[in-house]
This record gives sequence, structure tokens and C-alpha cells, in this order.
Amino acid sequence: MAETEHFGADLIVDSLANHHVDYVFGIPGAKIDRVFERLEHPINPNAPQLIVARHEQNAAFMAAAVGRLTGKPGVVMATSGPGASNLATGLVTATAEGDPVVAIAGQVKRADLLRSSHQSMRNADLFAPITKYSAEVQDPDNVSEIIANAYRAASSGKQGASFVSVPQDVTDSAVSSAPIKPLAEPKLGPASPSDLTYLARQIKDAQLPVLLLGMRASSSDVTEAIRNLIDVTELPVVETFQGAGIISHKQVKNFFGRVGLFRNQPGDMLLKQSDLVIAVGYDPIEYEPRNWNAERDSRIIVIDNLPAEIDHNFEPETELVGDISQTLEILTPLLRGYQVSPSAKNYLADLQEKLVDRDVPPAAKGKLNHPLAIIRALQDRVDDDMTVSVDVGSHYIWMARHFRSYQPRHLLFSNGMQTLGVALPWAIAATLVRPGKKAVSVSGDGGFLFSAQELETAVRLKANLVHIIWNDGYYDMVKFQEEMKYGESAGVKFGPVDFVKYAESFGATGLRVDDPADLGKVLDQAFATDGPVIVDVPVDYSDNESLGQAMLADQFY
Repeated sequence: MAETEHFGADLIVDSLANHHVDYVFGIPGAKIDRVFERLEHPINPNAPQLIVARHEQNAAFMAAAVGRLTGKPGVVMATSGPGASNLATGLVTATAEGDPVVAIAGQVKRADLLRSSHQSMRNADLFAPITKYSAEVQDPDNVSEIIANAYRAASSGKQGASFVSVPQDVTDSAVSSAPIKPLAEPKLGPASPSDLTYLARQIKDAQLPVLLLGMRASSSDVTEAIRNLIDVTELPVVETFQGAGIISHKQVKNFFGRVGLFRNQPGDMLLKQSDLVIAVGYDPIEYEPRNWNAERDSRIIVIDNLPAEIDHNFEPETELVGDISQTLEILTPLLRGYQVSPSAKNYLADLQEKLVDRDVPPAAKGKLNHPLAIIRALQDRVDDDMTVSVDVGSHYIWMARHFRSYQPRHLLFSNGMQTLGVALPWAIAATLVRPGKKAVSVSGDGGFLFSAQELETAVRLKANLVHIIWNDGYYDMVKFQEEMKYGESAGVKFGPVDFVKYAESFGATGLRVDDPADLGKVLDQAFATDGPVIVDVPVDYSDNESLGQAMLADQFY
């Protein structure tokens, strides 16, 4: 039997298979359709599963969610021209927020690259500023090399997006080279012994040290090391929004909330009061130092796997750079039995009380549901194995502050780019990565329609998810801040949508909470229903002004 001819498209698929890629999200087009052909009708038995999306931006969001949930690059694929440019928002979000993604886009034939031809565009130049790696293939036999380098760039250091542009005649050309096999990731060692000894001494000498945990502290090995450290010390902990879930159920006595966006949380109070902030796996984009260290007087030590990004509000006196988990494992016995100073115990107890009291929902007003009531109802129904993805809007501030999560990378926020539309695509990806576990996504009525077409994708995949829409008829996160600044709002009102009928038109289940007394009953029905469910919850945002109120020094210290 004659050997099947091997094309550039086969080399792409074989390269992805060799990197153990499980899914490719995307939308086909003429400039890359041979790759889609090989994915839909694979020759390689290890070819990734093709997931066809309804918009390239949402496909990029799904790939980024795979990256965030697994720590390994998700893959998205699109055609040339607008197919490629539609990836931009998803890739800039992934790069900013540390989610590893490899994006592959079609391109015109090499002979047309410098012509004003149909869908001709300088792909690699377009994506260079918003990715870690951006290249265009010129030799078909080099396809696997470029994909290997893109994969490595996406997964190393601060993770992010890589982009590969593939001209049509490259995918259609016969190739003779073999796909590159994945190389073992370089392994870092722990930070230097002298720095570890120094840090242990500084913690013991401090009156009120605090751990500030960021996204890079949320991998499984680092989370385990942090939990082991917390088990044998009284170190207080604050999480960024993207570090949610690192602290376990049994360690809530060490937990003082999350920080991000506005400087008025119990965690902000603790950071300000602390005489030593140990930033672990923290990235400034998660919560800018100028917000939590506005006075530039915090004493900071960093534990991370890459050097810190320095600015006037973030000048660490020492950086322990190396494998974070190994560094913490060596630090733990040096701090075993550590207790905060007696003078700090009453202060911490008062903060814990504030943290608990602020979660209590007030009485309902009319037919609207208070954000804290929605969060309480969700909290009662979401278990630790469920993934909760949160879109951007006023609901995101309430969820980030008040919704408790006890597993890392199970409560997802876009706190770098604050990108609208991520919640539903992220939840769809979570049902693939964590099969058999229900996913929950939360959005406003404005943000939902940024990616609501993917409800068809969810129905097609039989994705077991519940999407909660906090419905108020405005782009409310903009509205309440405009009102605080100007006394009025502009450009934030839009027309109503019947989300129940919208869901049903896609073949999903649509539910609405018509009375706050029915919230629990409706959510019980939603969580008991298989397949995608949309729940429309009218929300009372009258307390939103409190979200952005400045923290008053004489009130808290």
C-alpha cells in the first residue's frame, strides 16, 4: 500500500499531538481548512478533538481557560484576515493574565504576502505586541519547530499567549520532516539558602507579617506547599482575585479576604497595617501596587519563579527567585510553630469579624435580589469540585469579595484586562477539562451578550453548566462609577432581552427568578437540570456605591 502523502497540515496536527494537546478550539476558513480537515477526519489517532466555536474571540477564551485550569497551553485556530484579528482580545487577555495559549492562524499564500490581496495582513506583526511569541512559517518543514517554540514560550516564565501564522501554501505543501517531540520543562531549584534564612528571621522579627498570594501561587504544587506552611504557622493570608481558592476550608482562620480593584477591603486594611508583606507568585496586573501600597511605605519580600516587575510602589528588599513550591517547602520547617505577636491578635480577630459580618445579605427590596443574597444562594449550592467563572461587571466585584472558594483555579476572574464575555466560554472549557463536574458561570445582562452565541456550542457539547445572569438593564459597573464621579451616568442603558426565550431558542433551559423568595427554588431546579441552563436573576444594585468608597485611614487604624 502506498504511503500517504504528508502535508504541512499533518505536521501541525502531529506537533499538537506530540505536545499532548487534547482540544483545538476554532472556526475554519479557506486559508487553513486542510488543518481542520485533518482534525475532523484525523489520520493521527492522537489528534486533538476539534471544538468548533461561534466566534474566534470566544474560541480564544476557551483555549485560555484550558491554559488556566491545567497550566498547559490551550490551542485556538482561525483562518486569515478577520479570523485572525478576531483572536486579538482573547490573546491579549491571556498574556496579561498569565494563561498559556498557542494560537494558530491561516495566512495568504507566501507569494501574496506583500500584495494587496484578499485577506492579506501582517499577522505576526499584529500579534507581536500582545503575545510572548509571534512568528510566521516560511518553510513547510519548519512548522513543527515554530510550534514547539511557541508552546514553550506560552508555558514558561509568566505564562501567556503565543501566535503562529501559517500561509495556505505551507499547510498544503508536502513535507518530509518529522514533528518535534516535546522537551522536558527546565526545572528550577529553590531560592538560595541564605535568602531563606533571612526571610525566616524577618518573619519572626515582624509584628504582623502577611502573605499576599497571587495567580502564580495557585498551581497545585505551590498550593500544597502554601497549605503545609499555613498548617504549622499563624501567618495571615490575603489572596488576589486570581489567587482565589489557595487557602483551604480548615485554614479560614488564617484567611483575611481578597484584594483587587478598590482599596477598601479587610485585606487592604491588613496589608496597610502589616510591617512585612511577603508576595508569593504575585503579578502587579492582578492588583496594582499603587493601590495597596499607595503610601509607598510597605516593606516587601518576594517569592516567585521570575524577577519582580519594579515600580515606585513595589520595591522589594529581597527577592527569593526559584521554584516557588521548593522554596516554601524549605521555609516551612524554619517557621514551624510561628505565632503572630500578641499585639496583633486582637486586630486580626476584629478583621475576621468584619470579613464574616459583611457577607450577611440584607432583606430583599421588592422583586429584586440583593447581590449578597444571590451569592449566599450560590454558595449553598456550589461544591468544591465545581468551577465558577465570573464575567466583568458589578457582579464581579461582589463575587470577588464575597464568594468563598477553597480550591485553586476553581473561581475564575479576568482581573488583568477585565474582559467582557469570558464567563460562558470559560465555563464551557471547564466542562471539558473537568468532565462530570458541573460548571457555573456568572455575568451581567450586558456582558452575557458579548459571547452568548456560544450557548449553541454548549448545547452541542451537552455542557453541564448553569449560567447566572445578574439582570439590571445597564452596564452597571460603568454606571455606578460614573455616578460617583459626575453625579450622573452616560452611555450605559440598553433595551431588555427575554433571556428565557433566548435560552430556549438554542435548545437550552431558561429560568427566571420572579420573586426573591423563589431564588433558592429556581437555583435548585437549575442545578438539578442536565445540560446548559440560563437563569435570569433581577438584581438590586442600590448598595453599589459602597463598592468604590475610599478607605478612610482614621476609620480603620
